[in-house]
Amino acid sequence: MLAGLWLVGRVAVAVSAGLPDVLVAVADLAFQVVFAALIAREIVAGKNWRNLIVLAMLGVFIIGNAIFHWEAAQGDYAAQGYGLRLGLGAGIMMIAVIGGRVVPSFTRNWLVKRGSKALPVAPMQSFDKAALVALALVLWVALPLGALTGVALALAGVLYILRLARWAGHRTFAEPLVTVLHAGYAFVPLGALALAAEILAPRSFGMAGAQHFWMAGAIGLMTLAVMTRATLGHTGQDLRAGAGTVTIYLALILSVFARIAGGVWPEFSGPLNTVAGLSWTLAFGGFAVVYGALLLRLPAAKRI
Repeated sequence: MLAGLWLVGRVAVAVSAGLPDVLVAVADLAFQVVFAALIAREIVAGKNWRNLIVLAMLGVFIIGNAIFHWEAAQGDYAAQGYGLRLGLGAGIMMIAVIGGRVVPSFTRNWLVKRGSKALPVAPMQSFDKAALVALALVLWVALPLGALTGVALALAGVLYILRLARWAGHRTFAEPLVTVLHAGYAFVPLGALALAAEILAPRSFGMAGAQHFWMAGAIGLMTLAVMTRATLGHTGQDLRAGAGTVTIYLALILSVFARIAGGVWPEFSGPLNTVAGLSWTLAFGGFAVVYGALLLRLPAAKRI
């Protein structure tokens, strides 16, 4: 049902020029609303109240998507509107909160197995909570070009770099399945710094280019990193990245930097955006090829 609703939304947006605006919005929002309802049911049934924050962030994402559709229906440039910033901000906060739990935890598990004595700092310490508050997303949503927003984003970027440095990512290069989690998370501070640079020194990256540190980098790479790990774990495979997995990671990273380069050098944006699109397709198409057969098997023992 969820997969069907998601697909209906994609088709509706793809042919939106020939459909009523309200119908497109309803079709696109249906998946997220039903998904939120299912999450709420699981939280209540399991009394797992700490995960209410995840539901709250998804709620903000849904509101952002609804505003995006409203802005587009009004003829506004929704790609730089309040809805996009609110939805993107919610997505980045999900990575900041959830990724802030799983990245150091998975890193610790891997390092312990290797007998390492240098382990990541435990997640969600006082410093982590301070960094979350300092992300400055509210300012960015409300005042995307304000000087105060630029300063706040720069501060947030520095704090997130320090947060990431506490998780011992430099000790994980022997296993790309772990390293990629750190790489995906690194795009959170990089995005904050790029947006700060664009606000304080316009035409550094182009606003759309700067946003792609978050949209394609943080969300794209973290999504791919978690999908590959979860698929291996839920199908009973060794938690190890093979050549195919490393290739799709590299393809996605190439896609991100090609898209950002198109903002830095707009005169070359045509070929650079083509490289970005082809690399993005290779990354997720490659995931379907490499992991599709595993996902079609019966469930096996979990090794997450």
